[in-house]
Amino acid sequence: MYLKNHSQGEYVFDYSWADAFERAGGRYYPKLQVSVPFTPATGRRLLIRPDTGDSDLEKYLLSGLMQAAEQMEVSSVHVTFADQQQWKLMGEMGFLQRTHNQFHWQNDGYETFDDFLAALSSKKRKNIRRERRDSVVAGVEIERLTGSELREEHWDAFYRFYVDTGSRKWGSPYLTRQFFSIIGETMPENTMLVMCKRDGRYIAGAINFIGDECLFGRNWGCVEHHPFLHFEVCYYQAIEFAIERGLKRVEAGAQGQHKLARGYMPTHTYSAHWISDQSFRDAVEQYLDDERQNVDEEIDFISEQGPFRQEG
Repeated sequence: MYLKNHSQGEYVFDYSWADAFERAGGRYYPKLQVSVPFTPATGRRLLIRPDTGDSDLEKYLLSGLMQAAEQMEVSSVHVTFADQQQWKLMGEMGFLQRTHNQFHWQNDGYETFDDFLAALSSKKRKNIRRERRDSVVAGVEIERLTGSELREEHWDAFYRFYVDTGSRKWGSPYLTRQFFSIIGETMPENTMLVMCKRDGRYIAGAINFIGDECLFGRNWGCVEHHPFLHFEVCYYQAIEFAIERGLKRVEAGAQGQHKLARGYMPTHTYSAHWISDQSFRDAVEQYLDDERQNVDEEIDFISEQGPFRQEG
């Protein structure tokens, strides 16, 4: 866990909580944060050996979190992008439960990309084929690189894309050039780059991380704009790779309802929050009761607009 004096880089927003608590005379920061920094990726947050099958160990960890918060006299503890099973246990242990919405692609046993397309409505299927065709019409070549194929020249190019996107969107990109060399050295088999080349020069790319069951799509960047290239590199190449590897799903990061037309469906994600001040806790709990219902309704509504063929 991390002791934080701000709420940046979390993708679960509590700025309004901080503002309300401090306007009421409280001190929201510092707070304790249990997360993977800078990435909205779901995973286990209570790290015990999965083969123990002992939920009591997870309860001890949660009790320790609350005790640490009390001893350090912080306002709150926030566990973000937890898996659903641990999230339910956190609720049983007195954490407030929060839900969110991401767009994930689910592998329904597809053997090829065409199998996936066959599950879509005719209009969506034609749109995707058109986007894939038009994305490379300007002579763009696409490479997928992983393992020993990853070289420093690829990281040099991708870092340029990353800095360009980060400077335009966030103001100050936080990952260093050395970071990419380190992951290339330490986890090449779990890293996949999609790189685009035109006239012998790399012009765009996206980075993905390979889990046991999931492909996690992360940063994208480019130095040339080509229509639909972002969709091809970030979404369709990820789907193809997941099908080839037999992965169950693709998580393509936060936000983006435009992913729906490309086969990424709305999916619940989970966070849990422990708040020390009882009156503030009551107010947040009431807010979260309403928010969870709104998230459920939003997911149901968006799912009805999905691209898949309607049975019957």
